[in-house]
Amino acid sequence: MTDITNPKLLWAKGALFLLLAIASAALLLLEAASLKVAVLLAVAIWAFCRSYYFAFYVIERYVDPGYRYSGLGSLLVYVLRKKKFQP
Repeated sequence: MTDITNPKLLWAKGALFLLLAIASAALLLLEAASLKVAVLLAVAIWAFCRSYYFAFYVIERYVDPGYRYSGLGSLLVYVLRKKKFQP
């Protein structure tokens, strides 16, 4: 399988991910509508976004500029093979 390079398909893929996220969050809030659930959902989404940013920007730019990841599986293999993290 090749990478998607068509800009229209990339925009469509991004829009579908956003739609999926909004629908999932709305269904969760409908299932258990409370301020506590809404706040916890918002914190979870924010934390996942920050961890994704860390995995694919911070590590490539600051921790190990010579290494390029192709996905979360690649990141996991990289972390497991790394003997010692550099401070």
